[in-house]
Amino acid sequence: MKIGLVGKPSSGKSTFFKASTLAEVAIAPYPFTTIAKNEGVGFVKVECVDKDFSTKCNPRFGYCIDGRRFVPVELLDVAGLVPGAHEGKGMGNQFLDDLNQADALIHIIDVSGSTNEKGEQVPSLSYDPANDITFLEHELDMWYLRLIEKGWEKFARAVNQEKPELNKAVAKQLSSLRVTEKLMEKVIQKLNLDSNIMSWDRSILLRIATELRIATKPMAIACNKIDVKGAGGNFERLKKEFQHLLVPCSAESELALREAARHELIKYTPGDENFEMIHEEKLSDKQKNALSFIKKEVLEEYGSTGVQNVLDIAVFGLLKYVAIFPGGVNKLEDQHGNRLPDCFLMPPGTTALDFAFKLHTDIGNHFIKALDVKSRRPVGKEHLLKNRDVIEIVTSK
Repeated sequence: MKIGLVGKPSSGKSTFFKASTLAEVAIAPYPFTTIAKNEGVGFVKVECVDKDFSTKCNPRFGYCIDGRRFVPVELLDVAGLVPGAHEGKGMGNQFLDDLNQADALIHIIDVSGSTNEKGEQVPSLSYDPANDITFLEHELDMWYLRLIEKGWEKFARAVNQEKPELNKAVAKQLSSLRVTEKLMEKVIQKLNLDSNIMSWDRSILLRIATELRIATKPMAIACNKIDVKGAGGNFERLKKEFQHLLVPCSAESELALREAARHELIKYTPGDENFEMIHEEKLSDKQKNALSFIKKEVLEEYGSTGVQNVLDIAVFGLLKYVAIFPGGVNKLEDQHGNRLPDCFLMPPGTTALDFAFKLHTDIGNHFIKALDVKSRRPVGKEHLLKNRDVIEIVTSK
């Protein structure tokens, strides 16, 4: 699973990315990892199950603070998009194509209105951030349309002549967009499309592109720079104008808090509504003032900086993933003595058998049953797993 970070230049996207990937450097033994250029590891937060067993976990990956487990996710930082990206403006096509790796998107906008569509500073916070939301969706829709139109006329003629099952044929043609037969069936029904594919003109293909984009690239909006004067009013207006998941956010504040925690100046857990001073005497007046501002204008006003919140929303809200812990009814430790060392993020609808294959192909192939470790009850291979389940797999070997 990958979460794509998108937005125009100067929206604070790079700061968001840095803040999201810094935590483990500061407080965990598992080091920050740069997977490739523009990629890194962030973390989503889930209530750890160790408290259910009155024990303390030892994560192999990620970390756990006061019963809150931070599980690694891949973040894809896509370079700033500008209007006309789908036409190749900027680095448009290259970065739009990179986005196809992402399962969900976090659109980081400058909610203060201090930068225009090109990321340039504007006077008096005069830019309307609503434009950023509509522009990005238009760019993504046009990108989907471009991919749909590629070879479409030849494909449509073949379908019209051979009369194959429409859902299956179209899904195969658009497989590069992660379109499934089931999804295509829903889109055709929702748009009430004619079975004569030759009648689907460009306006219809654009409607299809929009529906497929919404389904395959669910999106949350991180309303960044919420701490800038006037940004709060814009945020309240956007909530009325759009049905999107809008999260107030200050990536700069989050980065400052994580850096301060890394230097052991404060105690701070990502996503918290407060922090604790540890070595106030080591702080300069400038640092004290900055932390005071963050506490009053961001944490007390909005409950958090929003960075951790929007990551959690992307994984658990948009994608509806669940966190599953491998464990044993009689033993929670691995061969090295680490308790509850692993936590896997699994898609909705995951069964006990799916989880067995996630652990190892041999475990799936030799599956006999699973055990719900909390209840100590056996469950079958079709049993649907829920968030924070602890599962033991019993095999024939």
